[in-house]
Amino acid sequence: MFKVTVFVTLKESVLDPQGAAVKDSLHALNYDEVKDVRIGKYMELEIDAPNEEVARERVTEMCEKLLANTVIEDYRFEFITVG
Repeated sequence: MFKVTVFVTLKESVLDPQGAAVKDSLHALNYDEVKDVRIGKYMELEIDAPNEEVARERVTEMCEKLLANTVIEDYRFEFITVG
């Protein structure tokens, strides 16, 4: 069993209006040291796979097919063995 954390963010070349709105709000609250904000998605998956190699392949497929829009988003994931 594997626990996987998946992080999906907009590619650097894609404008992030939600991130810009958060940055502007932080500046309005006098947090002027914030230079940029990028908003993303965080997911936790539990994967029952025979080994980590198979689990990595499956998670990559999930990201490519559903979890990330690879035209405008990047993704990465981290594994933790749970049992």
